[in-house]
Amino acid sequence: MATFAVNYTYGAGTESARDRCRPEHKDFLAGLHDTGRLRVSGPVDGGALLILEGESADEVASVLDGDPFRREGLIAERTVREWTIFFGGLK
Repeated sequence: MATFAVNYTYGAGTESARDRCRPEHKDFLAGLHDTGRLRVSGPVDGGALLILEGESADEVASVLDGDPFRREGLIAERTVREWTIFFGGLK
């Protein structure tokens, strides 16, 4: 499996909708973390950074399509890029 860095940029004016949806979003991410798929995640500059394991960028994107924030249209932009770690590690 490869490691992927995923950036979310939240849509403008979505704060209250994100607050309302956050418990379900956190449960979704916790499930991915429990399986070892999601390694780390957290908020970054009006969005979030998620580090996941997967077979391909398309497969990781497909998994993240189930995120309640995505389902509710709260993510204005999402990028999924393979990340080769040279120093340190998440394993």
